[in-house]
Amino acid sequence: MPTSLSVTRTLPSLAIALGLTLSAAAPAMAEDRELLNSSYDIARELFAEVNPLFKANWEAQNEGDTLTIKQSHGGSSAQARAIMQGLRADVVTYNQVTDVQVLADDGMVAENWQQQLDNNASPYYSTTAFLVRKGNPKGIESWDDLAAEGVELVFPNPKTSGNGRYTYLAAWGSANEQFDGNEEQIQAFMSDFLGNVKVFDTGGRGATTSFIERGIGDVLISFESEVNNIRGEYGSDDYEVIVPPVSILAEFPVAVVEENAERNDNLDLARDYLDFLYSEEAQRLLAGFNYRVNNQTVVEEFADQFPDTQLFKVEDVFGGWDQAMKTHFASGGQLDQLQRR
Repeated sequence: MPTSLSVTRTLPSLAIALGLTLSAAAPAMAEDRELLNSSYDIARELFAEVNPLFKANWEAQNEGDTLTIKQSHGGSSAQARAIMQGLRADVVTYNQVTDVQVLADDGMVAENWQQQLDNNASPYYSTTAFLVRKGNPKGIESWDDLAAEGVELVFPNPKTSGNGRYTYLAAWGSANEQFDGNEEQIQAFMSDFLGNVKVFDTGGRGATTSFIERGIGDVLISFESEVNNIRGEYGSDDYEVIVPPVSILAEFPVAVVEENAERNDNLDLARDYLDFLYSEEAQRLLAGFNYRVNNQTVVEEFADQFPDTQLFKVEDVFGGWDQAMKTHFASGGQLDQLQRR
């Protein structure tokens, strides 16, 4: 009987030990991961190139796992609202600080998001430039030319587009320098400038369509990166890019939407994705898409591609984005008043 009892007690122990041995020997299960990047309207082609690079790097470091990266594009302000209304984006890659900040104010992005990554969480930047038709028939060289009689302009609506807000503020900032801060002269210039707008599309891609495909306007105003990419796509012989001597620093802020990334079990993946944008490989790709970068090796490689221009910051001229939004773009603000003149 004792022998029988001993065997009975030993069997469960053997089973447990065998199970532990098998478990230790079993390989980790491969995972199929998915990441959603919410981005601005004209970034489709850029991230169509960035994403495969990151995917290849990430899968090489996570052997057996697979990664699918999805994109959501539109005006960055509309994209931010979509996230607050339920779009489960893991990361945002926008073209205006306020569109990330609104998510931080809502608790979806870390309060200190601009300190979490280099260059105020802006891995690349640009400025505002002009695309004109072959031969530059209106002789456009600088911002003051855009307020001349008979010049038709196309750019996105500052009420709905970060791209459009940069254009408006760039024009105001250049006038501020030209007229040494004289408010009356600045407003007169801005009234003429806005009066020359032929089409106010809701986003940058719509403005491109109006100018290129519909043939509207003499000048398309957009990011330097975008107008160069358009010229490359539609014909360098048919269009010219003008970078004005004074323009605005346009940062492209990025952040992890921590509330969503945690729910999606993607927090580390989302951070890796944004870190990758600062890598030399990604910086070189960004420069190839005509974005200005901070990696010095890449800066030197592409030095001939980017004309010198005096860039001013929103903080220096307008007191920061919060103040600019209240003063210029809120209901009844300067933009509304100028359009009623």
